[in-house]
Amino acid sequence: MRPSSPLRDFSPLRSSRRRTRALPPLTARVSALLTGALLALVAGCGTDGDRPRDAAAQATAAKSHPPAAPPGLPGMPPVLDAKDIYAADRPGLLSPVVRSFPSRVYVPNTNSDTVSVIDPATYEVIETIPVGVQPQHVVPSWDLKTLWVNNNRGHTLTPINPANGKAGAPVEVHDPYNLYFTPDGKYAVVMASLDRELVFRDPHTMDRVKTTPVTCYGVNHADFSADGRYFVVSCEFSGELLKVDTAKMTVVGQQKLPIDGAMPQDVKLSPDGKTFYIADMMAHGVWVLDGEKFTTPTLMPTGEGAHGLYVSRDSREMYIPNRGEGSISVFDFAQSKLTKKWWLPDGGSPDMGGVSADGKVLWLSGRYDDEVYAIDTKTGKQLARIPVGSGPHGLAVYPQPGRYSLGHTGVFR
Repeated sequence: MRPSSPLRDFSPLRSSRRRTRALPPLTARVSALLTGALLALVAGCGTDGDRPRDAAAQATAAKSHPPAAPPGLPGMPPVLDAKDIYAADRPGLLSPVVRSFPSRVYVPNTNSDTVSVIDPATYEVIETIPVGVQPQHVVPSWDLKTLWVNNNRGHTLTPINPANGKAGAPVEVHDPYNLYFTPDGKYAVVMASLDRELVFRDPHTMDRVKTTPVTCYGVNHADFSADGRYFVVSCEFSGELLKVDTAKMTVVGQQKLPIDGAMPQDVKLSPDGKTFYIADMMAHGVWVLDGEKFTTPTLMPTGEGAHGLYVSRDSREMYIPNRGEGSISVFDFAQSKLTKKWWLPDGGSPDMGGVSADGKVLWLSGRYDDEVYAIDTKTGKQLARIPVGSGPHGLAVYPQPGRYSLGHTGVFR
């Protein structure tokens, strides 16, 4: 396994009866007949209208009136498909907000204090943007209009306009290792790793709204439940997981992972919304967690230095870069197992990134090799190996399909 990065990763650092007058016999019989006819008419109307006559009609009615998804976090856009939370992320489903944006790959170079901008059509760096000290991730905003560069040790966020690639004035934010947004778009959530805080901020101005202290060490990655009511957070330096109530902004669950030296990283929810996956670079695999019960997760070994988690555009697979061995494991959701492993030629240190808008290319930073990899998602073949600055980390492929962003390098729903 490659040596630890001195700057970040390894520092120690969701009844009454109505009375009637008796009628003459004939009148009574007529009344009964009329009453029966009326009841039959009412029943017939019900059969032809609200109650389908057969199974085929029932199935048709069910398709035209699918069961509503469970109520979610107030203000959160309703889930498009209760069986697939990534249904809005299909190829071509670009929001009107981003359709005119040029396709680019934004790479934060942690040791160079820059962002390399790659044109994915030519595999070339077309611009290098100076930013703050130790940029860790490039994060799309909830409204999709801004890319925020997390300058961790510079204690600032640098906004980039994805329409023209221009950087704006930095905003002061202490210890912004990573950044997320609540599903209702109401708050930004700063992962203040060394401060041991989750800081809820205004998503536009980044003014502090509430600080939630935590007792674990190294909060770094997260993902939200399907209904948005809670999110799971990884704490890399203390090997713990948190469960946080989104609306109350409070920690409601905490657990220590059952392996000494565990170092959890990226977090991702399964398409059906039932399971959380947490990559662990020291346990060399992915933890499988029931978010609702928040019981002890089980470990699925993948490879040395498992780090990022990225879902394919068809929601069938998840790509897991194993940074310590230069490979990418492929997990099949339907089969609930690993089905493939792709190895980078000449080695490498695949770290974090994202999937192209058309779903054909997986982009990953090479953390220890000062390069970026473009990988064919069908064959696993390396398409390009692009030199960038020193210590490339959480790159963002942008734009991507989706209605809104939950943060990190691009978690869209």
